Amino acid sequence: MPVGSAVKSKSFLTGAGAATAQSMTIFLPTLKQLHYLVALQEHAHFGKAADACFVTQSTLSAGIRELESLLGVTLVERTRRVVRFTALGTRIAEKARRVVREAEELGDMVKAESEPLSGELRMSVIPTIAPFFLPRILPALRRDWPQLKLYLREEPSASACDSLATGRADCMLLALPYACGDFEAAALFDEPLLLAASVADPFAAPVEPGSIDPERLLLLEDGHCLKDHALAACNRPELQSGATMLGTSLHTLVQMVDNGLGVTILPQMAIDAGILRGTGVFVQPLKADYPMRTIALLWRKASPRAPEFRMLAAILQGLGENA
Repeated sequence: MPVGSAVKSKSFLTGAGAATAQSMTIFLPTLKQLHYLVALQEHAHFGKAADACFVTQSTLSAGIRELESLLGVTLVERTRRVVRFTALGTRIAEKARRVVREAEELGDMVKAESEPLSGELRMSVIPTIAPFFLPRILPALRRDWPQLKLYLREEPSASACDSLATGRADCMLLALPYACGDFEAAALFDEPLLLAASVADPFAAPVEPGSIDPERLLLLEDGHCLKDHALAACNRPELQSGATMLGTSLHTLVQMVDNGLGVTILPQMAIDAGILRGTGVFVQPLKADYPMRTIALLWRKASPRAPEFRMLAAILQGLGENA
């Protein structure tokens, strides 16, 4: 029954112990089965998981049933509408994710050695960087590194850190400081943060943080590192509880500021990309100890592609400076 590879153990014992050991057969899951399980956990849908694995839904479902039969346990509770992992299934899926990632990195080691910055590269990028920085760098990357297939995943800082930790992403563009995890990081550049206001909130430059009304400060919701950077730039702890948390979009914040609903903090790259175009919003520098954030490329310390990521960081640094 081709549900996994069978490994027969050998022993130098004698008597009954030898007979037991020699007859022991350990069935091991295949990488394909583990890959199906990981995809199902990530997508929580048999059809979507099958599409991600480039197989039919029946093939993926059969593969997971074979895995369950092999292990002698139920990993997934199936209903018409919901895919629910058992407690053991969740633990095995997380372990499977690490095994699949390690297997993929075997190929990455060879590829990175023979031809750096080629093949597939999965990069998570936070929303306060992606729409403003990527248009500046992607044309040059496509031109100079045509063999690189860059797959981008835009997600909030907390989710991006989790994607990198679990192997859904190979590297990540993040703004520091942010408590993300024990990853290696290469700083690309420092970026100023500025106060954005409308005529309803006149501010002289540079803006004293003490002059900002916490009840009129509009920030992104939890999970976005820009919120923490904005509060740090203002250097006022009481803003933590008084500031108004809103959505996940800087564009929405700008529209609210333009309608006189408050003020916000914007990164320089968003302003350079034209986020204020067509509005009456103006920006002023902050008079603070560190009114900026650091844009960095992060990757797992044990990644065999670390030399590639250092090369990529140097390329991005140059593109950022020359854009």
